[in-house]
Formats: sequence, structure tokens, C-alpha cells
Amino acid sequence: MNAISKSFVALMFVALPVAANAADRTPSPENAEVFITAPKDGEELTNPVVVQFGIKGMEVAKAGTQTPNTGHHHLLIDAELPALDQPIAKDANHMHFGGGQTETTLTLAPGKHTLQLLLGDGNHVPHHPAVASQVITITVK
Repeated sequence: MNAISKSFVALMFVALPVAANAADRTPSPENAEVFITAPKDGEELTNPVVVQFGIKGMEVAKAGTQTPNTGHHHLLIDAELPALDQPIAKDANHMHFGGGQTETTLTLAPGKHTLQLLLGDGNHVPHHPAVASQVITITVK
């Protein structure tokens, strides 16, 4: 294998996400919950849509924080729960709130949308067991 091939293979391994098995994931307490306090499930709204996050049994902390029983919110918009042993994607359907935010304002296309919160640890990986809210459905007029 020449030097270019070796560099390419090494780069591929660096770029691959590393799966975290349950034993390696950050534990969550038994009573931990996240929930959407606004809007309410089934609500019809106009833009802008204010989404407020709630948490119980844990504390919100900024991304990078490794303190037990802490995490930060991720809002899933029109998306299923991601793989729970991988860092949560960051895109239009997976919003990160690594600054410790507990509210956001969205502009959504008219129609039905699903919203769900998923708590991530300091490295954006869901806790074990995962701390996720119920899925709510809203309609934007």
C-alpha cells in the first residue's frame, strides 16, 4: 500500500462515527423526563412558532459538560428518533441547543409537523436510557 492509500484509509477511520454501547453512554436517572410545554399537541398555529422545553429529574447544561445528570436539548422536527448510540445529527430536522437553551422560535412551512425532544449528553449522544419526550403534532396555517 502506498503512502496515499495509507493516508486515505487512516482518514476514513477518523471520519467514521464511533458507536457508543450502552455501558459507554452517559447514564440517566430513572425519573428523568423532557417534554414540550408549548405548543400543545394538536394545536393549530401561525408562524413564528415558539417551542418551549421542559425537563424533570435532570438539569440542563451546555454541550461539553460532563457533570452527572445533565444534558442539553435537541429538537427533532418531522424526524424519527435517531440511533441512540451515535451523536445526534445537526441539520434542519435535528436542532441542537448546546448553549443550554430551553426555548426556540421556528418558522415552519404550512401543514402538519411533528416535534420531539431528545436529551443529549455533553457529546450530543443520547443518555442510557434515552430521555425523549412524547411526539406532538402541530399544524401551521
